[in-house]
Amino acid sequence: MTRAARRLESSLRGKLPRYSWRQLGGDLAGGSIAALIALPYGLALATLIGLPPAFGIFTSVLTGPLTALLGSNGVLIGGTASVTVPFLSAAVAEQGVGGAAKVTILAAIFLMVFSMLRLGRYVSMIPLTVVSGFSCGIGMMMVITQLKTILGLPKPAGEAWSNSMFAQLGQVFSQLSFFQRETFFLGVIVVLVAFLAARRWDRIPAPLVGVIAACLISASLGWHTGKVGSVTFEVPPLAAFSWKPSEAATVLPAALGLAAVSAANLLITSRVVYHFAGSHRAFKKAEADRELGAYGIANLVAGLFGAPMSVGIPARSLANVKCGGTTRASNIFHSLILAFILWAGSDLIAVIPTAALAGVTAYVGLCLLEWSTWRRLPRMRKLDASAFLTTALATQMVNAVAAVLLGCSFYFLAWLRHKLNEPSAAALAPQTSPSQSTRTN
Repeated sequence: MTRAARRLESSLRGKLPRYSWRQLGGDLAGGSIAALIALPYGLALATLIGLPPAFGIFTSVLTGPLTALLGSNGVLIGGTASVTVPFLSAAVAEQGVGGAAKVTILAAIFLMVFSMLRLGRYVSMIPLTVVSGFSCGIGMMMVITQLKTILGLPKPAGEAWSNSMFAQLGQVFSQLSFFQRETFFLGVIVVLVAFLAARRWDRIPAPLVGVIAACLISASLGWHTGKVGSVTFEVPPLAAFSWKPSEAATVLPAALGLAAVSAANLLITSRVVYHFAGSHRAFKKAEADRELGAYGIANLVAGLFGAPMSVGIPARSLANVKCGGTTRASNIFHSLILAFILWAGSDLIAVIPTAALAGVTAYVGLCLLEWSTWRRLPRMRKLDASAFLTTALATQMVNAVAAVLLGCSFYFLAWLRHKLNEPSAAALAPQTSPSQSTRTN
C-alpha cells in the first residue's frame, strides 16, 4: 500500500462513524420487535381501509428504507396509521385501489411542498411539557387499546369499539363477563417478563423475551388462544387509475387534509421519539423539513402501488428505541425482517398468540407514562402542569393534533395575557414638561 493510500485510509477511519456489535444487536432487536408490532396493525388497518391486508405491510416494507436513508430521525419507524383511515377508506369506497393511489400520491406531493416551504420547522416551537404530555397520552392509549385483546373480550353487541379511549375503557368494563384467563395470563406474562428482563439485562430485547416466554407457556399448556395466523405476501402491481378534472373538488381537499394530518402526526411523533431516546441536544428546525420531504418521497413511491400512506408510528418507533435501536439500520432491519417473515417465516409468526403481541404494546405503553413527570407534577408551575395534563388527557378523547393544540393553547394564552398587561413603551418613557423641552432646544 502506498503512502498516499495509507493516509487516505487513516483519514477515512477517523471520519467514518463507528458501528459496534452492540449497536448491531440493538438495531436488530429493535427492528425485530417493531416488525412484530407492525404485523397485526398493518393487516388490520389495511382491511379497515378496504385494501388487501398485505398492503398494510407493503407500506412498511417499501417506505422504511427510504425514510431511514432520507429522513432526519433514523429510529422513527413509519407505516400504515389510523389517522389515514378516514381519508383513504372514503377514496377506496368511491374508486377502489386507484382512488387510494390518487389521494396518497397527491398527499405525498403536498408533503414535499410543505418541506420546500419550510413549514415543518414550526414543530420546534412545541413546549417540552406538551411533548411529554403527548408521550404520556400515547402510552395511556397503547395500554387501553390492548386491554380488550389481553382480556379476550368480544366486541360489544351491536357496536364497534369506540375511538375515544375513555369510552372504550367503559366498553371494556361492560364486557368483563367474557373475560378469558388464558389470554390475560399470556399478556401479563409478557409485561412482567419484559420488565424483569429489562431490569436484569439491559442489552437484550426485553419484550422479545416476554413473547418467547408466552409462546412456550401457551404451547406447553396446550392453550388454544387467538393466534396471529399465516399471511402470504406478494409485491402488488402498479395501481391503475386515471385523472379527471371533475375529481379535483373531491380528491384535492382529501389529499390536502391527509397531508396536513399526516405531517402533524409525523413531526409530533418524531419529537416524542427524540425525547424518549434521551436526546438533549437542541432540536434543529431543518430536521423537521427534511422529515416531511423524506416521507413525501417515500409515500409517492408507495402511492404508485396503491399502498396506504406511511406516517411515523409511536408504538413501533418507541418499541424500537426501548429494545436497543439507535441508528438508521434499525429502521431498515424493521422493513427487511417484515419482508422476510412474510416470505419465509409466516408459519413461525402464525403461532404467536395475539395476546402476547398485545402485551408487548402494553409494555411499551407503560414505559411511556412519564413517571418522573408525574412525581414532579406537584412542584411544577401551574402553567406547565396544566399543559401536560390537558395534552395527556385530550389524547384519549380527540386526535393527536387537537390534543397538542390544546396543550400549546395554555402557553399562547399566557403569552397573550403578558402582552396585554405589559406597559406600553410610551407609558414607561420619562415625562418632560414644556418648559424643560424649551430649555433643551
